[in-house]
Amino acid sequence: MLNVSLFDKTAKQWRDENKNLRGNMRDYATLNELLVLANMESYNAILIEKGLEQKERMIELRKLARNQMLSLERLNQRNLKRLADDKNK
Repeated sequence: MLNVSLFDKTAKQWRDENKNLRGNMRDYATLNELLVLANMESYNAILIEKGLEQKERMIELRKLARNQMLSLERLNQRNLKRLADDKNK
């Protein structure tokens, strides 16, 4: 469920699409994706504890994944701009 929430595909779908690669989809994830995935695992445990059904958890996890990935991308862009500005000084 976490893979679908973040990567929009199951591990089996990824393996079928990447027969030439060894390992699993998480082995090829970006640092940002792995960070969000770790956060999603914790949040999923909280949602389970609260009694949310799988469908409701999927909706919440997708929101979390989307928001965190966008935030991390914006942060990365700001840092890259700052590095470029520092280099040009």
